[in-house]
Amino acid sequence: MNPQTIIIYDGSFDGFLCSIFMIYEQKISDAIIRKESDTNNQLFTITEHVITEKHKANRVWKGVKLKTTRKEQQDFFKVFLSEIKGVENTLLNYLKNVFIKKKGGNIDFSNTDILKMSQVSKMVEREKHRMEAFVRFQLTTDSIYTATVEPDFNVLPLIIFHFKDRYADQKWLIYDLKRSYGIYYDLKTVQIITIDDFSRRNTKISPEKLSSSELEFQMLWTTYFNHVNIKSRKNNKLHKQHLPKRYWKYLTEKNTTL
Repeated sequence: MNPQTIIIYDGSFDGFLCSIFMIYEQKISDAIIRKESDTNNQLFTITEHVITEKHKANRVWKGVKLKTTRKEQQDFFKVFLSEIKGVENTLLNYLKNVFIKKKGGNIDFSNTDILKMSQVSKMVEREKHRMEAFVRFQLTTDSIYTATVEPDFNVLPLIIFHFKDRYADQKWLIYDLKRSYGIYYDLKTVQIITIDDFSRRNTKISPEKLSSSELEFQMLWTTYFNHVNIKSRKNNKLHKQHLPKRYWKYLTEKNTTL
C-alpha cells in the first residue's frame, strides 16, 4: 500500500495550480492538497512542498481553459476563493473529470464534486454582490475613500472591476480585516496592499483619521435616516431578511455612536 502524499502550497491561486502541475508531472495517484497554514495530523504520509512558479501555473490554467467554458473558469476561481476547508481537493477531483471530457460536454450534476462546485460558486457570488451593495466608504484626511470589510469568503479579487468602474475618478481602498490585505485604486491601477494600522480588534476607522467633511456628512445622514424611519411601520424580521445583521457594521445609519 502506497502512503498518501500531502501537497503543501502557499495559499495562492498560482500555488494551487502548481500543486496540480506537480500531481500530474509526478503521477501522484493519491494526493491531498493543503495550505501551509493548515495543520497535518495524519500519520504515514509523504509531504511535498510546492514552489510557486508562474510558468507552471500558466500551463495548468491554459489546459483548464482548453477544456472549459468561460463561466466554468469563473466558477472554478470563485470556489477557490471560498477558502472552505478541503476545497482544493474538490477542485482537484473536478479537474480530473474536466481533463478527460470534451470541451462543451454536458455538466454531470450527479457527480458530488461538480454539484458542490456549483453550490459553493453560488454562495461566493452572493457574498460578492453583498459586498458591492454594502461597502461604505469614508473619506480620510489623506483624501482616500476607505472601507473596511470582513466577508465570509475572499471576494476582494471579484469586486475590483465593479468599484474601479463605478469610482474611477477617486482614490479608494477596501481593506479585508479578516485576511489582512486590501485593494487600493490610485486613479490608474488597482494594487494589492497590506497595512499594519488595520486589525480585527479595531474594525472602525478612528474619527481622527476621517476628514471633517466626512464626519459632518455622517452626522447629517444619521439624522436624516432617524427622521424618515417610521417606527410604527418597522418590520425587524423583513429588515433582517433583506439586510442581514452581520452587514450592519458597514452602514453609517447603523452607527449609533454618532
